[in-house]
Amino acid sequence: MTWDQLLLFLPAAALVAASPGANNLLSLVNGARAGLRATVFSLLGRLTAFAILIAAVAMGLGAVLAASELAFVIVKWLGVAYLTYLGLKLWTSRQLDLGETEVEASQGGIRTPGRTWNLARKEFLVAMTNPKAILLFTAFLPQFVVPEAPASTQLLWLGALYIPVEFCAACLYATAGSSVRRLRLTAARLRLLNRVAGGMMLAAAALLASSRRTA
Repeated sequence: MTWDQLLLFLPAAALVAASPGANNLLSLVNGARAGLRATVFSLLGRLTAFAILIAAVAMGLGAVLAASELAFVIVKWLGVAYLTYLGLKLWTSRQLDLGETEVEASQGGIRTPGRTWNLARKEFLVAMTNPKAILLFTAFLPQFVVPEAPASTQLLWLGALYIPVEFCAACLYATAGSSVRRLRLTAARLRLLNRVAGGMMLAAAALLASSRRTA
């Protein structure tokens, strides 16, 4: 990749990574529920999923998903089901769980391993069950591929450059969410916040359900 290509790719990647989506919404919610440190660690789940998807695109799986109506529909409705599950779980929770802040403070900032890995698992599943992610890589990354070199190798390099950009954008959403924890909201407002977060997840599920495969 030349410097000219890099200067074109990085700003475009930043815009794509910072755009609102199911995973960024999840980071926002996790930031409010579990705090910044646990949420940043949980991004390992998303980045692992994206690495798998980028490798799949480089091997041609993205083209299969883009061309197959059945494959797209199966993956899409898996994503809808999981986002709906997360949304309903948030909506029916009695109040936003902010207790981990006190635990971290009393233990000198030590994370609860089980809770953190659970957040990482959610990030991974949301990324892997969103067909828009692999279609995004199929449509976005090839724009920066040049015909003089093997396409699969270039896609892997572009994906490797995109992942840290995605991480930085996700950290901004996690930081925004974690700021809620410092507001010392009342129980009633915490319940309202839980409903808003759950409603946003359900809206993301509805948006994914209404999506169509691009020709």
